[in-house]
Amino acid sequence: MDLGLKGKIVVVTGAAGIKGSIGETIVQHLANEGAIPVIVCRNDRGIGYEKELQDKGIDALFVKTDLSDHKQIEAAAQVIDKKYGRIDALINNVGVNDGVGLDASIADFMRSLQLNMVSFFAMTKYCLPMIKKVKGNILNIGSKVALTGQGGTSGYAASKGGVIGLTREWAVDLIKDGIRSNAIIIAESWTPAYHNWIKTLENGEEKLKSIVKKIPLENRMTTPAEIADQCLFTISEKSSHTTGQFITVDGGYVHLDRSLLTE
Repeated sequence: MDLGLKGKIVVVTGAAGIKGSIGETIVQHLANEGAIPVIVCRNDRGIGYEKELQDKGIDALFVKTDLSDHKQIEAAAQVIDKKYGRIDALINNVGVNDGVGLDASIADFMRSLQLNMVSFFAMTKYCLPMIKKVKGNILNIGSKVALTGQGGTSGYAASKGGVIGLTREWAVDLIKDGIRSNAIIIAESWTPAYHNWIKTLENGEEKLKSIVKKIPLENRMTTPAEIADQCLFTISEKSSHTTGQFITVDGGYVHLDRSLLTE
């Protein structure tokens, strides 16, 4: 299916992660559709990703930005505005499940909110004039932790709960401008970071098996590619009448009847 993304300016935050991470995978899928990816991230891997894409003839851009600093976010928006003057879609993807729990300091909690939620607000605020120019849309990457809790990660849970609230609030705020706002909710996805986490556990393989067998559809984790495909469909005009929605891509992990899990 041609999603009509060719030549579209799509900004993706936190997209200079390890190869195969969700943000990086979204960028690659955008490039395959002929879109123009703008990577906004603090990691210098973005330099290499920009060059790789440009070597393929894709007009990609990397803007090195600490997304926990709203002044750097404002500066990044100015760079994007100067080069392109418009944004067809903003994908707020950055997020770190940082384990800031009730035993953490208030300062640590605030830092978690700053990266995992305030960055979404700041990016949207500073990019909004460019989005309005072309009636673009906003897509926030959320987490099942906002719906289920996890334990030991108050900062991330609060942030992702806030992201869900902002998604629907912006859908209301911007409906008069013809701008859509949606969220993708992720549960268990087999990313490089997840793989690295499993390797740190003494009983990692057993833990992995116990998680996978609780995912109803096919007893497997969601792939970053499946998440990227859903993102691209949602920001495209194929989803032109979808706004204020939380789209869960998780093989039924969060919402389906637990009776499906009996062996």
